Amino acid sequence: MSEKLTSRQDLLDMYERVRVLVDNKINYDPDTKRVISVCSCTGCASQESLELVDKLNEIIAQRGLQDRIHADITGCFGFCARGPIVKIYPDNIFYVQVHEEHAESIIDSIVNNTVVDELLYKITPREHAKHQNDIPFYGKQHRIALHKAGLINPENFAECIATRGYQALAKVLFDMNPIQVIDEVTKSGLRGRGGAGFPTGKKWSFARASNSDKKYIICNADEGDPGAFMDRSILEGDPHSVLEAMAIAGYAIGADEGEIYIRAEYPLAIKRLRIAIKDAEEHGCLGDNILGTDFSFHIHIKYGAGAFVCGEETALIHSIEGHRGEPTLKPPFPAVKGLNGKPTNVNNVETWANVPTIILDGAEKFAAIGTERSKGTKVFALAGKVNNVGLVEVPMGTTLREIIYDIGGGIKNGKKFKAVQTGGPSGGCLTEKDLDTPIDYDNLVERGSMMGSGGMIVLDEDDCAVNIAKFYLEFTVEESCGKCTPCRIGNKRMLEILERITEGEGTMEDLDRLERLAVTIRDGALCALGQTAPNPVLSTLKNFRDEYIAHVVDKKCPAGSCKKLVSFSIDPSLCLGCGMCARNCPVEAIHKTDRPGKNPRLMAYEIDAGTCVKCGTCLTVCPAKPQAIKK
Repeated sequence: MSEKLTSRQDLLDMYERVRVLVDNKINYDPDTKRVISVCSCTGCASQESLELVDKLNEIIAQRGLQDRIHADITGCFGFCARGPIVKIYPDNIFYVQVHEEHAESIIDSIVNNTVVDELLYKITPREHAKHQNDIPFYGKQHRIALHKAGLINPENFAECIATRGYQALAKVLFDMNPIQVIDEVTKSGLRGRGGAGFPTGKKWSFARASNSDKKYIICNADEGDPGAFMDRSILEGDPHSVLEAMAIAGYAIGADEGEIYIRAEYPLAIKRLRIAIKDAEEHGCLGDNILGTDFSFHIHIKYGAGAFVCGEETALIHSIEGHRGEPTLKPPFPAVKGLNGKPTNVNNVETWANVPTIILDGAEKFAAIGTERSKGTKVFALAGKVNNVGLVEVPMGTTLREIIYDIGGGIKNGKKFKAVQTGGPSGGCLTEKDLDTPIDYDNLVERGSMMGSGGMIVLDEDDCAVNIAKFYLEFTVEESCGKCTPCRIGNKRMLEILERITEGEGTMEDLDRLERLAVTIRDGALCALGQTAPNPVLSTLKNFRDEYIAHVVDKKCPAGSCKKLVSFSIDPSLCLGCGMCARNCPVEAIHKTDRPGKNPRLMAYEIDAGTCVKCGTCLTVCPAKPQAIKK
């Protein structure tokens, strides 16, 4: 039977009893039981990290080491490029790319008080990082929203309590009135992390000011940007922080019910949310008469079908109600008329995850981090042509250069940096001239992009700016609800122009038409999806107009990315005559000639342009340095 916490003192008493679960991880003691924490987020789980946990515990049981060692799951460490990740507490030994075959070695190292060198991150061939903080990827990070990920087992309620879980809720229920709670969030400077960056405290105050017999809290977990996984990782690593924050907001605005709108493609996050809600209710931290008070708050889960437009709050509300996910014109805003026609407050997962820390540690501490207009930290999903793909949480004001080079480890394969797309399909491309820009909401908008929910995709010299704009517009056209004409028809016409340009059929008039359409859609669309859809087009036209002109006038793609504008050939003077290209060509378009290559004793090869399908396989397999394959 679960222990029911019927007072604040009950919560604090439980905290004192269970805090050892985490204290022993943090504070080194050679006599402490070792905990092997294995990342169990979606990325690492797909590489069989859960099977690794089972294998470790199996070996521990076979050797009778249960009193000395325990293996357990934890949330995302963020260093996804090197997963699965394992951390040994309290020694803080950090291992990367760990699999089942390494289980014996890890147990042996703990027993013998040694380290498995082959599993350490290699900063250089001779320098290995033994601890997490020794790795450059973590050097400039500051975790608030993600501060429990990698530390606690997200399915263990006791570990949540051991890390001050639900103490912020207890503080507001026993020490603060609703106005004080809203004032504290307002003073923190927290802005919505879902994209628009609207001040959170102000949003709560609007919902509180609305008179109604019923109000709602909604968590927007409909994370839809390509390459983004910030919200999913928070829910998989620390679901209780979101539940606690929703209850705090419910108390502040006068709501007794909350909905978590999460896409059904997140089964692990859903599973852990369900466990967390059940545990919180059984322990008296959610449900009726929370911690013995007269405040009640119930949370339900609503599945989304994966429609990108449902990230917009009015479309999301309609979907929860069982209607088609379409946005409506505002005002009225949800704070006045939202779910079921009642005042509703909507924030996204990352925004909620910051609230308990603000309440417990104070608004001033949070506001001391970041820039003048953007406080706190921001979580980014760093992806694309960067060495250290992963989840990054940095103070607002950190520069793009610091994220891409110091944390991300620079561009893959020594290629040249070209641009970074921030804000997903709603954002824009930023170039080398923007690398030293301090990242905050306003700076990014001034440069033609936006923060968005935190997607950050790095592009290199082999990426075509026109093709990138086309990729994002394809996504937007597919995801448009079709309600308003500018988005439904205008974006489709823009996509058709981009398709013509990338196929070598564009004209200079198309460039003018593209710009006019983009501005019209931006100014006339109903919701943020349509209004921001032209951003990738406008930003690439501004920063890479020469590439557009090359596609139109020269009928060439400078990056060699657009297939219709690329032709492959072999330079005989560089050809080794090895035949690798011919053996791997899927359409047998490469044949030996009677001309000698670089080695006069071997004949060079050539490509039949009429047969070639421009797949690029020859370029990939050619061993010549410099490569004999040209495009």
